[in-house]
Amino acid sequence: MKFCEYVNAVLTGPVSLLKGMGVTLKYFFNPKRIVTEQYPENKATLKMHERFRGRVELIHNEQGFHNCTSCGICEKACPNASINVLSTKNMAGKKVLGKYLYRYDTCTQCGLCVDSCPFGCLGFAHDFESASWDKKSFELVLNKCEGQG
Repeated sequence: MKFCEYVNAVLTGPVSLLKGMGVTLKYFFNPKRIVTEQYPENKATLKMHERFRGRVELIHNEQGFHNCTSCGICEKACPNASINVLSTKNMAGKKVLGKYLYRYDTCTQCGLCVDSCPFGCLGFAHDFESASWDKKSFELVLNKCEGQG
């Protein structure tokens, strides 16, 4: 069977090469439809895909509130401890989110924290230019105000 597989690969290889070259030549001679992003030129209008995994963000509504109950499931799901959920108690003694600390420099954007959140509080931001010389700029507090929730 190995000889038959070899002959099959030899015969189908040039056919697939010609198909690929046909697609390349079609786009070369008909450049009306651009299939690649022209990044530096279209920076203002560039939209990232819906499944793009940027930095993690805590989803807030228009009033600045979030649904995080500081359960800590996302913190436990993070494989390299990029998330720290610091809870506090409000005036009624109920546990609320104090600070949501996120270290972007150690995050691998694996998505385990977003997938594990039972309340849908976490998502991925669509900003992608995050280079910085200052290491402290990668340590973020994701909740806007303490005790909201």
